[in-house]
Amino acid sequence: MITTGQKIATQRTQRSRLPETDLDNVKFGRVFSDHMFVMDYQGGSWNAPSIVPFRDLEMSPATLVLHYSQTIFEGLKAYRTADGSVKLFRPQANIARMNRSAERMCMPTLPEGLFLDALVELVKVDREWIPQGEDAALYIRPFMYASDEYIGVKPSDGYKFIIFTCPVRGYYNEPVRVRIETEYSRAFPGGTGEAKCGGNYAGGLYPAKMGQDRGYHQLIWTDGLTHKYVEESGTMNVFFNIDGTLVTPGLDGTILRGVTRDSIIRIAKDEGIRVEERQVSVEEIVVAARNGRMRSAFGAGTAATIAHIASITFGDEEFTLPEIAQRELANKVGQRLDDIRRGNVTDPYAWMVPVA
Repeated sequence: MITTGQKIATQRTQRSRLPETDLDNVKFGRVFSDHMFVMDYQGGSWNAPSIVPFRDLEMSPATLVLHYSQTIFEGLKAYRTADGSVKLFRPQANIARMNRSAERMCMPTLPEGLFLDALVELVKVDREWIPQGEDAALYIRPFMYASDEYIGVKPSDGYKFIIFTCPVRGYYNEPVRVRIETEYSRAFPGGTGEAKCGGNYAGGLYPAKMGQDRGYHQLIWTDGLTHKYVEESGTMNVFFNIDGTLVTPGLDGTILRGVTRDSIIRIAKDEGIRVEERQVSVEEIVVAARNGRMRSAFGAGTAATIAHIASITFGDEEFTLPEIAQRELANKVGQRLDDIRRGNVTDPYAWMVPVA
């Protein structure tokens, strides 16, 4: 088993694509940096790690992941900070979550020290790909998939682990319109809702597309058994400010343990804001929005960070929420989080990991 400190062999590209890339105008997830980290799991252990030029993959049509979806992924970011350095935001939390996903999907866990070394070294190699500007970052996508060439429903014996990066700017350019979904389900008790695996997202594409065709950016998913309780919103955890209390669904095994979610909760509590993690009913949300007690709502995730919700639709009713400028609580917490990530204030939580 590879341990922390093993050298990561690096093969640099002979021709960088950076000079021909307009970092001021990149679409989220469409432009990729020059290099990627690669490591294979074979014979019960991880093989030698390496950083190589970003390139296409070759695989057999019989590769297990293509048939049975044994694959997991993560998402985190690196930022340019006020002092000119580059830092990763809470990578240890993403590493821990990916290893929890691996266990749930019958996949090998990754050595934490090596995983962190891989993130730091890869960002170091491609740090010039981080755009300038307040909304800019380097999005980092670690993922693992079953690599055996075999047709049969069983856990793979071999796996490939890859990390690549993307220069990004804002995920949403405007506050989002959401609709509460009460027909289709994202997750069920005992399922894989808490794991960050590909199948969770594939199953949500159809209802999400139907919502988008009707003008909504995202769905608010409800529980799969009764559709009476809110869970999460598309690619994000969801928060509601009801009468000055920040309310979010509790983690019950069907909701992703968001790193941004946890960060917001910790900051809010330290700012003296009352936070409730609990079961949140659709009825409570609708009544609060109808009576004007819903001061704001927003989604929280690595890609979007904080995505303000402009309106919530339930059935035939659409509830328009207050303008962004009036959302004191959401704006305060969001600004505090952004200031920590970008080094504008002292990081009291030791969340930021420097890239030397």
